[in-house]
Amino acid sequence: MRRVVITGAGTVNPLGQNLAQTYAGFRAGHCAIGPLDLPDLDRLSVKIGARVQGWAPDFSPQILTLCDRSTLMALQSAAEAVAMAGLVLSPEESLGAGVIIGTAGGGHMAAEAAYRAVFAEGRSRVHPFTVPRLMANAAAGQIAIAHGLKGPGLAVSTACASSNHAIGLAFGMVAMGQAEVMLAGGAEAMLDFGGIKVWEALRVLSPNGCHPFSKTRDGMVQGEGAAVLVLESLDRAQGRGARILVEIKGFGMTSDGVDMIIPQADGAVRAMRAALRQAGLDPKDIGYINAHGTGTQVNDRVEAQALEQVFGRRGVAVSATKSAHGHLIGAAGAVEALACVLALNEGLIAPTVGGADCDQDLGVDLVSGAARQAEVAACLSNSFAFGGQNAVLCLTRI
Repeated sequence: MRRVVITGAGTVNPLGQNLAQTYAGFRAGHCAIGPLDLPDLDRLSVKIGARVQGWAPDFSPQILTLCDRSTLMALQSAAEAVAMAGLVLSPEESLGAGVIIGTAGGGHMAAEAAYRAVFAEGRSRVHPFTVPRLMANAAAGQIAIAHGLKGPGLAVSTACASSNHAIGLAFGMVAMGQAEVMLAGGAEAMLDFGGIKVWEALRVLSPNGCHPFSKTRDGMVQGEGAAVLVLESLDRAQGRGARILVEIKGFGMTSDGVDMIIPQADGAVRAMRAALRQAGLDPKDIGYINAHGTGTQVNDRVEAQALEQVFGRRGVAVSATKSAHGHLIGAAGAVEALACVLALNEGLIAPTVGGADCDQDLGVDLVSGAARQAEVAACLSNSFAFGGQNAVLCLTRI
């Protein structure tokens, strides 16, 4: 097994349209959740979300025509990550370079537009590029084309754990020599009428805000965005003199095997322990956990129970950045991994925004209100999805 490092990162999300802006948002404890402006808003009971404001993607007319909003976010994120990594591939190297992108809804806005055209507006035709816009592997395909990646290429769809699964699978491929370089992350954009209406039906959305692990938590807030990381072996990165951000030490994935909607502490516990086991670390070695922390009553309680079983009561600093950028669904884990990179590189733990009224009964050492300075050598990033599918990344300083 080869050691695997991250040498580049890029993102478009509600906190910022690049990595620097996102870090600034984390440091400041900024909240990007606010009122939505979209068609048929009056028919929604939930009217807030975390939108990427003022974003104007700079791509050719052909790419803009071919791509859904989520794919464009993934493309921009990948371009930033590749530039940061200084990644230049020879024709031969491109054969061993690939991409895995996680998404829950794929090109959801393209599908919504097609449904509106046919059913609401009575049109007999939809846009000719509807299929390449809406398919779940569109972002992976477009990134491969843009960067000449001719190795493994695929999409992963495990609801809210999609991008953690994508990063974890890419990590395994590089570690085992199945690929030399992998781009991995997630993308999601379903802040439209249909996207919010279906989540409303589950009664998990908050009309007020996202307040994970707080006494007043009453649901999640949906966001949109993307993040992409460049993964390569430590030897390769050092050999070309690349700047190394962090090392991926371990990855754990489990299934609850019990319920499609209600999470189980056992599955989360086993995923965290699996990540620690592969990393060769003990719970005491972890200085920070970016929690899944959706802000629903059940999820936060179950995750707190799992954290206590692995780390003890208030045994490790925890924050839930969905309070700042919203729940990015299939892109959540990838953007939240950036908070881990920030903690490892700068010793700064991004806060849980608006978490001053922490539910003490949960027994979580919640970083809230403002960022916390801390010595962090290793951290976990948790993603627990509907379907009972769990994915946990363990990242460390190099």
